[in-house]
Amino acid sequence: MERRIRQLSNGVEIPIVGFGTYKLQNENNEACNIIKESIDLGYRNIDTASFYNNEEGIGKGIRESGIHREELFVTTKVWIDDDGYENTINAFNKSLDKLGLEYIDLYLVHWPTENIKETWRAMEYLYKEKKVRAIGVCNFTVKQIEEIIGFSEINPMVNQIEIHPKRSEKELLKVCKRHNIVVQAWSPIMRGQLSSNTIIKKLSQKYNKSEAQIILRWHLQNNVIAIPKTSKLNRIKENINIFDFEIEKEDIDEIDSINKNERMKPQKYENLYKVV
Repeated sequence: MERRIRQLSNGVEIPIVGFGTYKLQNENNEACNIIKESIDLGYRNIDTASFYNNEEGIGKGIRESGIHREELFVTTKVWIDDDGYENTINAFNKSLDKLGLEYIDLYLVHWPTENIKETWRAMEYLYKEKKVRAIGVCNFTVKQIEEIIGFSEINPMVNQIEIHPKRSEKELLKVCKRHNIVVQAWSPIMRGQLSSNTIIKKLSQKYNKSEAQIILRWHLQNNVIAIPKTSKLNRIKENINIFDFEIEKEDIDEIDSINKNERMKPQKYENLYKVV
């Protein structure tokens, strides 16, 4: 039976499929209800961020799910406006309060900024104080990973990046593997933009799986933790039903050939911190 967890560098276990919550709203209990549905369908890895403005609803859904807290892996992130040592610690405490939880499993730096050294020092403090079980970063390039490794006392355990068949990030994956950093994919199915791709459609028919399931399975076989986001119940079910098949090596290679180092759209935050 396929293992559905991976170990981070500190031994903490993380489920290999997550549930993304970007754009879920607190209003009308949307975030709360969808979180409860996702947990009921088997998700144990929940990903949010202070920037999403839905931590209250996510936390409420977790508390009302009936699942013991230790069975869930909850991630949130510090936003760019809260970079720096004191700001990061304050932001963490606000997120913890909004979520209504006693601890966070994984706390991430949402984007690298000029104050990354002080921000990371705060992340290390939170980890040492056992406020969080693991710490990491998002959207770090090869050079930025190498730099943070150079000054950190505790290395990032996760790098969450945009990754999908059109942006496969093979070099970054190699660097992260070398430093024992687990890679997570945000927008792993490129927000549905790959559903019409001829290769993906062909493999969907071959394996009798949806286009999204083919792409998510490709991530898992590349040792990437996928964090798909959807609010539609049928898609929530579909996205976690990827453990009953395996894509053959030649088909993995064919999906790899789709890569064009292409982003969904330019990211206005990616130039806040540059490594020379």
